[in-house]
Formats: sequence, structure tokens, C-alpha cells
Amino acid sequence: MDKVTLQDGQSADIVSQNIDRLKELFPDAFTEGGVNFDVLRQLLGDASVLDEGEEKYGLNWHGKKKARQIALSPSTGTLLPCPEESVDWDATQNLFIEGDNLEVLKLLQKSYSNKVKMIYIDPPYNTGGEFIYPDKFQENLDTYLKYTGQIDDNGMKFSSSTETSGRKHTNWLNMMLPRLRIARTLLSKDGYIFISIDENECANLKLLCDEIFGGENFLAEIAWKHTQQSKNDEPYFSRNKNALIAYRKSPETASFRFPRIASDNKNYSNPDNDPNGDWRTGDVRSPSLRPTLRYEIETPSGGKILAPDNGWRWSKNAVSSKIESGEIVFSADETIIIRKIYLKDQEGRTPENVWIGERFGTTRGANTQIKEIFDGKVPFDTPKPTELIKAIIDLAHKDEDFTVLDFFAGSASTAHAVMESNAENGTKRKFICVQLPEKVNEKSVCAELGFDNISDISKERIRRAASLITKNHPDSDADLGFKVFKLDSSNVRIWNPDRTDLEETLLAHKDHLIEGRSERDVLYELLLKRGIELTVPIEEKQAEGKTIYSIGAGVLFSCLDTSIKAEDVDGVAQGILDWHKELEPETDTHVFFRDSAFDDDIAKTNMVAILGQNGITHVRSL
Repeated sequence: MDKVTLQDGQSADIVSQNIDRLKELFPDAFTEGGVNFDVLRQLLGDASVLDEGEEKYGLNWHGKKKARQIALSPSTGTLLPCPEESVDWDATQNLFIEGDNLEVLKLLQKSYSNKVKMIYIDPPYNTGGEFIYPDKFQENLDTYLKYTGQIDDNGMKFSSSTETSGRKHTNWLNMMLPRLRIARTLLSKDGYIFISIDENECANLKLLCDEIFGGENFLAEIAWKHTQQSKNDEPYFSRNKNALIAYRKSPETASFRFPRIASDNKNYSNPDNDPNGDWRTGDVRSPSLRPTLRYEIETPSGGKILAPDNGWRWSKNAVSSKIESGEIVFSADETIIIRKIYLKDQEGRTPENVWIGERFGTTRGANTQIKEIFDGKVPFDTPKPTELIKAIIDLAHKDEDFTVLDFFAGSASTAHAVMESNAENGTKRKFICVQLPEKVNEKSVCAELGFDNISDISKERIRRAASLITKNHPDSDADLGFKVFKLDSSNVRIWNPDRTDLEETLLAHKDHLIEGRSERDVLYELLLKRGIELTVPIEEKQAEGKTIYSIGAGVLFSCLDTSIKAEDVDGVAQGILDWHKELEPETDTHVFFRDSAFDDDIAKTNMVAILGQNGITHVRSL
């Protein structure tokens, strides 16, 4: 029986509990020296700490505070639906979003916060060039030197030896920090992230992730051998591996296990027809010296076996129990003791931190796969093999239904891997892929294939991969479709008055919605702003000749007709109320109308009153 400690008699340690909660919410505000209150203030919205001063221990670079602030600033954009570019629009749960991933991640926060189980990204490797993700604060070299105090406003050097190498890392880190900060908010509590990277930024990425995810949530730095060929043109070492940096969201992430494959079981057999099935031999000796575990055990015939030098692995009672159950047996002459490890008791296989071989694929294999899809052409540079991403998915093999996010989609290997894994295993995992519509070189293979930008060929890769999966798995019911959305400005006009002609400005802003946008465009912006997933069903009915939409089984109703006259109000309101009663949503319902649709304020007030009297109090106009 344990003794009562001093702490057992104390009340709850509120300070420690508060610190633990803060650490869970804001891990990047904590260093090994304690709380970085400047960072905490900034994360809580205090912009006054943006002044670049002395930073405390950690990975520091010029522009870091601004990069963090970029992550905190909201997006005013929206995602426009593109059914014409999609596959199986009405049924699919997969998403492909075209646009700058920083803005897209911000827009996804309300709808997908804490809902993504796995993130895999293969961001641009830092080779010293410019990045195609030019955030507003990214500056040219002169501005960088000025900010860091190496030249004055006239371009004159303060020192004869200016430092410019930091800019190479600065640009890349400023690009990555805000994206990873937002990505963390999307991960579920048991979620995890894998990031492919080479040696140029591997060390910095590890420190950056320690801040964002918390050093205690680091899982592994995996060496993935991406090529089997030695590169004799390298001056010192042939670079045959990339790193996979792995972090969890929190300790709630389950232990990783690979599903067992044939090669994992090659040492198991059943030579004695054991009713427990296949087994292999295991060690009965303690791996380290345990004097208390040195004792004699008795064989079935009554003989004695002395303990090995370090002692047994278990207590005497445990060994006796294992002998009785048949887990420990003896040779015919009782001179050899055998421990049986049964295959049926093995729950998967613990992954190692070196990934080599067919299970994990190679870049050459990825190129071969894409050649098969694109008629012998390879439109992508260094694509990742689907085997690699399927291996990362397999780590959570117990979960048959979760969301995988890749916000540097590139060659769309992640989408291909998710669909193929589902077809092979009967699982229902979903993907969200984000890709910038980066223009391709006119002389590139992409251009030769007739594509103007990377995102278009990414989408085509998914379509063709789906056809290949259907051919290889004809009996599968895997979801092989995807909904396409494109980043754009909000459907709601921003108030931007012309001070020289306010009357005309007021007339122009009578309708708050941008001209040319469809009702579907507005509906999906409502989903994003109300925190509803983009794949929920949208149904429609008619009332008084007006279309009423129900989103997410009654979580949200909308009528975006351009004209709702006073005589239409009762009928439209009753149509919403009848449908609401039929669906019985579990959460508060919100209803939206076009502000300019109502004849006057009286009609609008009557609509609000009728709905409110029947329990729907959240009524808004656009």
C-alpha cells in the first residue's frame, strides 16, 4: 500500500493546471526556460509585440514575429465550387482546393478544426531560390539587410562583411511557420503530421516543429531511402535519403503499428501442431542483470534448470504460469527451454525509423507509376511514391474512416494513395488536397501535355488514378471522386466608399453580394463561415416559387432569391418551418436571406418575427 504524500492532502494545483492548458493551446509560447510571454501576448492578439527585439532561446530569424502574425490574421476570401471540374460531385467526400495554401488553411479552420487525423506534406525544398508562396512580408535582399541593420536607408553598409546567408533560411522559415501553425489547429487530438524534407532545412524544421507542436510531441526523424542508385557526381556523399519528420498533436495519439505482411511472419510456423497456431521462439533470459530473478525452475520430470547469468525475464510465479499454459516448453531431454511467441498475439508491427524497400517505394518507382498514368510522360519533378504515403496511412490502421490533408499537393500522390488504400483495404478515408495554380514552363512536359498550371495536372492525375484503381479493383466501392473548389474573394462586397460620390456608392452597395456569383457560390461561403464541412449534403425545396436550401440536414437554411415580396413572407417562412420540423436538427438553426431581396424593412421584420416565434432565432441577411 502506497503512503499518503504531502501533495495528496493539498487542494488542486490550479496554476499547474492552467499552465498545462496553455501549453496544449499554445505550445510555441513555451521554451525550456518557461513561458515566453511576448509570444503568448502575440498569440492572444496583442500586435504591439511585433517590434523586432531580442528573442529568447529557440529558433530565431528575422521576420519570425511577422510570420506568426500572418497566421493569426483572418482570411476574407472564400472557396468557389467548381462542379464542372469535379468527379461525382453529389456523393464524394474528397476535396481538391486550388489556391494559396495559407489562405485556404485559414478558410478551413472553422469547418475542419480538430477533424484531420493525418497530415502529409512535401513542401518546397530550400535550394536557395525564390519560393512560389510569396507572402506579403517576404522581402527582397535589400530590405532584408535594412531590417537586420546591415545597411542604412541609403543602402550604405554598416559593416564591411554583410551577412546574407540568413536570408536563404529566413524566406523558407517565414513561408513554413504560418502554414504549420494553422495546420496544427486542423489536426484532431489523436492526429499526426509527417513532413518530407531534405538536409538543407531538416535541422531548422525540427526546431520549428518543436515550437509549434511541442518538443514532447516529436515522434521520429525517419530516413527514407528514396533511391537505390549511387550518385557519382556528388563531391562528398551520395544523397540517397530524405527525412520524414513526424509529430503528434497530443499524447492522445495512439501507438503506431504497421499491419503485418507476409515478410513479417516468415519466422512463424507450427511444427508441433499447437492449437494456438503459428509461433516463433523467444528469449527467456533477462536482457540486463537482475539478481532477484536468479532462481531455479523445475522441469516436468522434476529436474532443475539453473537461472541464466542475468536471471529470468519474469518472476518465479510468472514463469510457472507460462509453463502451465504451454507458452514455455522444454526439449525432449529437458536441457533446452523454449518460449513460444504466438502470431495471434502480435498486434501489427512497430515501425522502424529507417524505411527501405518495396513497402516504402522510391522516386524511380513513383516516376514509373506516373508514366503509366500519363502515357509514358513524367510531368512532375521528384514525385513521392504512393507506397510511402500508404505506409504513413497504415500507421493508424485501426481507424477505417478519417481525413488526410496535404496542402502541398503537387503530383497528387496523397490523393492517389488514399483512394488506392481504400480500394485495397475496404476503408473509408477521405482526402483534402490543396495546390497553388502555379504556371508551368512553356517548354515543360506539363505544357507538352496541354496543361497551363500545376493544379490542373494534379486534378488530371487524380482522375486517371481513379480509372486505374477501378481497373485493378473492379469490386471495390471506394470513393474515387473529388469536389473542386477555387480560392477567390468573398461573395460579399467590402464597403469601399467613393468619398467624392457617396450617393452613387450607396446605390451601388444596395445589393451586398458581388454580381455574377451564383447561389451555390454563396451557399458554400456560408458553410465555411458557419463552420460546416464542405461535403455535407445540400438539398432544396420550393415555397411560394422560391428555392429554399437546407444544408447539413437543417443546421442551416437559406433562401437567396432576389425578390421576396411582402405577400411571399408567410409562405417562405412556413416552408422553412415545415422542413425544420421534419429534419429536427440537434443544434441551433441559422437562416440566411439576400438583404436586397425584401421589398422593405417591414417584410424583413415580419420574416424574422415569424421564424423567431417558432424557435428559429438566428436569422441573418447578406
